[in-house]
Amino acid sequence: MTVDAVERDRKRAVVLQHIACEPPGIYEDVLVSRGIEVVRAELDEGDPLPDLLQANFVVAMGGPMSVNDETGHAWIADEKRQIARAVAAGVPFFGVCLGAQLLAASLGAPVRAGDAPEVGILPVELTEAGRADPVLSGLAESFPVLQWHGDTFELPAGAVHLGRSDAYANQAFRVGGAYGIQFHLEVTGEMLEEWSTVPAYVASLQATLGDSGFEALSRAFDRAHVEMANSARGLFEAWLDQSQREFIQKPAG
Repeated sequence: MTVDAVERDRKRAVVLQHIACEPPGIYEDVLVSRGIEVVRAELDEGDPLPDLLQANFVVAMGGPMSVNDETGHAWIADEKRQIARAVAAGVPFFGVCLGAQLLAASLGAPVRAGDAPEVGILPVELTEAGRADPVLSGLAESFPVLQWHGDTFELPAGAVHLGRSDAYANQAFRVGGAYGIQFHLEVTGEMLEEWSTVPAYVASLQATLGDSGFEALSRAFDRAHVEMANSARGLFEAWLDQSQREFIQKPAG
């Protein structure tokens, strides 16, 4: 096989990033280990939104903005339209926190502020459907995650409910080959430190855990990070495997 043929056959993951301190983290490590090209678009910095129909995989990460803030962030409306178009076409999609909310909103489900921020190292429990799901079934029935969000969402029509927490019922869902998870498993220690400097994140942290909350959060993260990292790799590997078996789209051209 020629070099040109290898490049032509190489799979491509488009990463939709909404703030510099929320890259894919461990998920990107998995993509790179599989030889998948990572094409990053940091939309809050003015990067153009790639044509998602030309991607083999789409990974949408978190951010401090609301999916409803189309006035303050004009690109959100186009991002939601493109996500809906890609999901309808069968492009595998994996949304994390804001990315999950974008998936829900793009499919017509309401996204709103929750009763209180959910912040901390907290358990998520799989539903019966989650325990049978080909992507999430490799996780424990209850497993620790990093929560750091103030918004929540309803499930889109036709969605399968996969996970819940005590504070927010909708923690994970899928629609076809598109998965949304409200929680974080991909975070490294360096990323966590950066999050502690983002004003919107600091506000939700203090509202939930108090002025010294980051120290407590950091200690809890240190205790759970190995288990969370293993969960991240297992979950994302399973999603890539399932996507390639059932839903993979090759870019046109």
